[in-house]
Amino acid sequence: MKNKESYTEIPLTSSTKPVISIKGLFKSFGKTNTVLKGINLTLKQGENLVMLGKSGSGKSIIIKCIVRLIESDEGEITVFNENITSANNSLLNAIRLRMGFLFQNSALYDSMSVRENLAFPLKRHNKNLTENDIETAIIQELESVGLSEAIDKMPSELSGGMRKRIGLARTLILKPEIILYDEPTTGLDTITSLEISELIVAIQKKNKTSSIIITHDMACAKLTGDRLVIIKDGIIYAEGTYEELENSKDEWVNSFFK
Repeated sequence: MKNKESYTEIPLTSSTKPVISIKGLFKSFGKTNTVLKGINLTLKQGENLVMLGKSGSGKSIIIKCIVRLIESDEGEITVFNENITSANNSLLNAIRLRMGFLFQNSALYDSMSVRENLAFPLKRHNKNLTENDIETAIIQELESVGLSEAIDKMPSELSGGMRKRIGLARTLILKPEIILYDEPTTGLDTITSLEISELIVAIQKKNKTSSIIITHDMACAKLTGDRLVIIKDGIIYAEGTYEELENSKDEWVNSFFK
């Protein structure tokens, strides 16, 4: 992977345009399993967009297509006004540097301490930083997620909630403009889930981030989502605020809120 200095420069996104736009997205696995059947979706500047849907509906596939961890079969995905479906590696890497991806299992390196986990992306993508710069950034991000005392712990010493917070700190350390959250509260108790949801909102307000949040946790959806979309049969089936969808006359939509 190239260092940051070799990436293509991308102009800052206009606040009047979506930071992500998806048009006619299709994705199949094999000849018979078509998961996405023409997804159309936008993420606005500074918005938290919650994505709901039954297991296997393709929510995680969408965000993996956005960062091209998975290649789409058909359609256009525009991020920061750039078409990533046709982007070369240099442009794609530049776009990815402006995005953070919080994996469902936090994806920490088990052989590295918390300090080393957070230092890794900085050393990889910011070659000009001094050791003091890196240490300052690590402390700052650990403070932002309330885990300064965990700096020298190993991932095996952390609870599930702490791992989520450390994973989020590592995501934040490169100052992403977009964050993609894949089930940020899965496997956590009610109190810790609430803390993670509140942290997502705090990050949005403090850093002016735009985010897509995949969740089955309706408390998380209600607290974090400025807008919600529900996926059914490979398309966006319903869209609105939490209150609008909760009061929907559509029985299938309403079933998410019972």
